[in-house]
Amino acid sequence: MANEKRVDKGLRRIACGVFLLTAQQDGRDNGCIVNTVLQSTSSPEGLIVMMNKGSMTHDMVMATRRFCVSALDVTAPYALFERFGMRSGRDGDKFEDYEEVGRADNGLLFLSRHACAMFTVDVEQTMDLGTHTLFAGKLTQGMTLSGEAPQTYSGYHEHVRPKPQKKEEAKPQGGWVCTVCGYVYEGEELPEDFVCPWCGHGAADFERR
Repeated sequence: MANEKRVDKGLRRIACGVFLLTAQQDGRDNGCIVNTVLQSTSSPEGLIVMMNKGSMTHDMVMATRRFCVSALDVTAPYALFERFGMRSGRDGDKFEDYEEVGRADNGLLFLSRHACAMFTVDVEQTMDLGTHTLFAGKLTQGMTLSGEAPQTYSGYHEHVRPKPQKKEEAKPQGGWVCTVCGYVYEGEELPEDFVCPWCGHGAADFERR
């Protein structure tokens, strides 16, 4: 395990980043994109993560009480977000034929490329937040993976996500689409307090189709 200074520095460095959270249950690996990972305590080192309840990875963490987070860096390609942020683990194995991973000390997968740091956590407390669950636990392993800067959602929108192609005579499709994960809300008017069931982002991150 990394020493205390190294772990603390890493946690502060990635607190505003984008992360791949992985879990394993009954020999099956799964992962999803999250954007809320915070240091809770420094002695002992603690970590807090917030996850959407609709995620299969969420269910695995609830059952096994452990997870791993890889902090994505600025080299992370759009294909990585498509695989882990726009697909459901219930529809298939997200890690099938994906070789850019390693195993942490507790057996969970972490990214061996496109990540600047990884941390594993044993969950000690949970809090029900309605559409999300907050997991708080003890850091069991921390490791720097690269010297690249961490990715952010603003960086993702500006440099990674493909710009929409405008069609001059395309008819409006109707509804609203989440600019983070692609979820489509079919209603004519989007409620101000709407929360995306896939990624947890609010109405401010939706745009008309």
